Amino acid sequence: MRERRASQGVRRARDFESFVAGAAGRLLHTATLLTAEPRDANPRARRLLTLALAHTYASWDRLHGEDPYDSTRRQLAVRFQRAAWYQYGGFGRRRACPDHGLARLTPQERLILVLRLYEGVAEEQAAALLGLPAERVRAICARAMATLLHPPRGPVPARVEVAPS
Repeated sequence: MRERRASQGVRRARDFESFVAGAAGRLLHTATLLTAEPRDANPRARRLLTLALAHTYASWDRLHGEDPYDSTRRQLAVRFQRAAWYQYGGFGRRRACPDHGLARLTPQERLILVLRLYEGVAEEQAAALLGLPAERVRAICARAMATLLHPPRGPVPARVEVAPS
């Protein structure tokens, strides 16, 4: 009995390791897009991914034919949404990296945009995952795209002339 459990544990660990080897790069990129951190300095994204992968590993035996990538992506989205809500008092703006284009978006807009456009999640699935009506997801996605495509113009900086010395 112990030998069978041990072999199941080894097989489970091997299956999970092969899943991580194949999916970790894309999942890390998704987490980095969500947190709007630079690719080379993304500690929040790495922590988010680590927690999502830990949850997937803990529930590995209960997946029973479900795609582990979908499960991990769902955990990324839920954990990001929860962190944004509790840490920043709702879905307010937080500029993690001002140079990152997605930093202009609210966390909710970023989450929906990444799910819909980068991950290819259907509108209805994203709505069910986030607990929102599909029309709301559509409107938020359109607003986020408009913000990215047509950034607000700030005032033109005043020209400063330096007197010759």
